[in-house]
Amino acid sequence: MQLRQAKFHIGQIVKHRVYPFRGVIFDVDPVFNNTEEWWTSIPEELRPRKDQPFYHLLAENAQTTYVAYVSEQNLLVDETKAPVAHPQVDEMFVDLKDGIYVTKRHGALN
Repeated sequence: MQLRQAKFHIGQIVKHRVYPFRGVIFDVDPVFNNTEEWWTSIPEELRPRKDQPFYHLLAENAQTTYVAYVSEQNLLVDETKAPVAHPQVDEMFVDLKDGIYVTKRHGALN
């Protein structure tokens, strides 16, 4: 299996292609790395391929914040550049610059 280069990166704000939520990426798996139970819980007609990057998001919708695991095919860049209101953002990121969060690790090196 050939690994694809991830289209999105840590700190980038994205939105779901189908569902009304957005979030900031805090980790990337080169291919699916969750449970089979999680994968089969997705309706078959919406189930993503496993051979693509999957992203861990600090996510928000109109009602709540949560952690989401989303396939690359279901993400789009969020053009609003608005901050993400998830309570863990400040634990992982130090700043929001032009719609991209700067990680604490990266920010400490500069």
